[in-house]
Amino acid sequence: MRKLTYYVACSIDGFIGDPKGDASSMYQFVNEEFLDYLKAEYPETVSAEGRTALGMTDLEHRRFDTVVQGRGSYQLALDVNITSPYGHLREYVASRTLGESPDPNVTLITEDVPGAIRKLKAEDGELGIWLCGGSQLAGELLEEVDELVIKTYPQVYGSGMPMFGADFAVTDFALESVRAFDNGVLVRTYSRKR
Repeated sequence: MRKLTYYVACSIDGFIGDPKGDASSMYQFVNEEFLDYLKAEYPETVSAEGRTALGMTDLEHRRFDTVVQGRGSYQLALDVNITSPYGHLREYVASRTLGESPDPNVTLITEDVPGAIRKLKAEDGELGIWLCGGSQLAGELLEEVDELVIKTYPQVYGSGMPMFGADFAVTDFALESVRAFDNGVLVRTYSRKR
């Protein structure tokens, strides 16, 4: 069984973006130390365009071969005319509003998103599935999330887009590791308590 990992960036107070979903204020924390960490541990989570710009195209996938994102997250790429932001991975976009996929590498999930994710998790393979975002999709898939990898940036938003856009439900996870960076970023890894 493959794992679904919600690998996400957020503010200290748990927001993945401002009320409109913009998280560009967090980019300032991607310094050399943090970039070296991403290259070593999560190279496949850098967009195809970013991998090319940073000379990372030859780096092998470490953890994921598949990415799932919601319509809002995918729209950020479409807005800059990128139809396959993670072309080095199998890409799935959960959307009830896109009529057809704008790219042959992008498969749309238009109904029963949790069921589609369970099918992906049941596939054979050593690498997992990256839940890229956003808030509403993460809320819909909370019961399917096996692992959380939370990149917490040293900012407080006060309000915005929460990590999980869902109704109140207590779900327990166990802390596996914490990595602190000199710039104040923390990367915490949690596994679901079963």
